[in-house]
Amino acid sequence: MAPLRCLLPLLPLLPALALALGPAASAGETRRPLALEALGEAEGLVGELWGAGLPGDLPELEPECRRLLAAFAEGSAALTDCLGSHARPVRLCQACHRHYRRLLEQYGDIARAVGNSSESHNCAKSILTSDRLQLVVTLSEFFNETWEAANCANCLKNSSEGLSNSTVEFLDLFNKSLTCFEHNLQGQAISLSPNNYTEVCKNCNETYTMLNDLYNHLQRMNRQGGESGHSAHLCIDVEDAMNITRKLWSRTFNCSVPCSDTVPVIAVSSFILFLPVVFYLSSFLHSKQKKRILILPKRIQSNASLVNIQEKYS
Repeated sequence: MAPLRCLLPLLPLLPALALALGPAASAGETRRPLALEALGEAEGLVGELWGAGLPGDLPELEPECRRLLAAFAEGSAALTDCLGSHARPVRLCQACHRHYRRLLEQYGDIARAVGNSSESHNCAKSILTSDRLQLVVTLSEFFNETWEAANCANCLKNSSEGLSNSTVEFLDLFNKSLTCFEHNLQGQAISLSPNNYTEVCKNCNETYTMLNDLYNHLQRMNRQGGESGHSAHLCIDVEDAMNITRKLWSRTFNCSVPCSDTVPVIAVSSFILFLPVVFYLSSFLHSKQKKRILILPKRIQSNASLVNIQEKYS
């Protein structure tokens, strides 16, 4: 095969070589058959070369590496489909955490794998770093960044095997709230105007209040580090669910939750408002009392001096 590969660079020069030998052969008929034979032999060698296939030293993936790459491609497609299908309303963390975990395992298999034969290339080197694009690495980084931006770790257990207990409780209350909204809307659609949602506000107030209180509790827990051990925003599933519920409650149904701390707030506000009045009144009274204290000794002194004068002249 080595002599055949050496003839490849000379292939484009063969027609020009034949033309160059053609006029020289006009002086004698013995050289023309030699040029034609050389051209025919070269064409035959090229045909044999291409018929034998690609050169043997061209790097190709080992069967085990091909299997790992195919598994990663299948996992990437499954995760992409899951993310796209649950983009609105956002259900990424609760629906796709198994796909993401499986993809991490498949990428780890590629990073650790080595081909079976002693002369084979390392699968990690062949698949991950053999070209400038590094597509497998780019895909893996994209999925990791998306997962971290969604803060899905804050919805899952430490081992990422499933949703945390607090997340399950929140989603259960969220579904109950939506069910309550839907049930009361169907009940009042017959008798009430479309813009009157008093029944919804009245009957679903307890469920909504429980959901809102639980969300605030999860936020406080998350700032201190909750079940997942991550102190950041809540996961996108929980945040989006709460945003949807609050928009329905306040904008669509025009409901409001009465504040249980109204009386203490009013009392404190009134006390703060009356503080300047009390301050200026006390300052005024205190200054008048000082003036009286300063005047009284002068009167006593003047009376005493008058008595002394009278005694002197008497």
